[in-house]
Amino acid sequence: MTINFTDRVAIVTGAGGGLGRAYAIDLARRGAKVVVNDLGGARDGTGHSDAALKVVEEIEAAGGEAMSNGGSVTDYDQMVAMVEAAKAKWGRVDILINNAGVLRDKSFAKMEPADFKFVVDVHLNGSANCTKAVWETMRTQNYGRILMTASSTGLYGNFGQANYGAAKLGLAGLTKTLAIEGAKNNIKVNTIAPTAGTRMTEDLFPAEAFTAFSPDKVAPAALFLVSEDAPTNMIVGAGAGVFQAAYLTLTQGKLLTGDELSPEGVAAHWAEITDRTGELTPQSGAEQSMSILQKLQGK
Repeated sequence: MTINFTDRVAIVTGAGGGLGRAYAIDLARRGAKVVVNDLGGARDGTGHSDAALKVVEEIEAAGGEAMSNGGSVTDYDQMVAMVEAAKAKWGRVDILINNAGVLRDKSFAKMEPADFKFVVDVHLNGSANCTKAVWETMRTQNYGRILMTASSTGLYGNFGQANYGAAKLGLAGLTKTLAIEGAKNNIKVNTIAPTAGTRMTEDLFPAEAFTAFSPDKVAPAALFLVSEDAPTNMIVGAGAGVFQAAYLTLTQGKLLTGDELSPEGVAAHWAEITDRTGELTPQSGAEQSMSILQKLQGK
């Protein structure tokens, strides 16, 4: 079945280039009306550009509908205004792709606290701002599709990116709670962890890899994850046409009692504690507590 977005209204942040632009153009091509949000500027968050306007022109030239927005995701009031503008023009907001981001890479030893805070503000707090701005609208209309952008750095770590990694894993955690809270109102929330050659990564990739990891090869996963029949509470890796699912798992664990309930007991049973045989994939934090209770009951 063809996935289409006719009559859907989508907001894509950081859509002036790279992944966001690819998402916006593909959504519009499949019928969505798109708010192209982009503050513009360099990957460290400085400067300004008219990139969003160019993407809108591109969409309109192809027969689609779009509007630009230059608001900063770090400013909640600007995000509320962006949502209100979309509703004033098109009556609703169905889809939000939180894509805007910056990099300020340094080893943690050399990283200034301001650089840590700024990256977390843009990625994590910025996504929360945008999501909060659309949340009540989606609850009221009993329909919403939200996509957070994590990273392999957040999931698995990467030298020189403590700020970025902290923000990105935070977004995966935000997704998991919002997927639970949004379920009763048909709001599905997912996370994408893309690997792509964009203005944020252009000097990090060799030239041939930059081409192989083009944003258009990530977009299919993003569009599926904001479609009507999307799953929810998933973390999906995407890059160069390869798509993967990532999970936060929990081992069966080991119950320690008596003298073994000690640091030495943890050390002695470490192999059993970390044994991944039959590991669980909890769908909520409560499931970890339930697994502990089952151990206490001897199940």
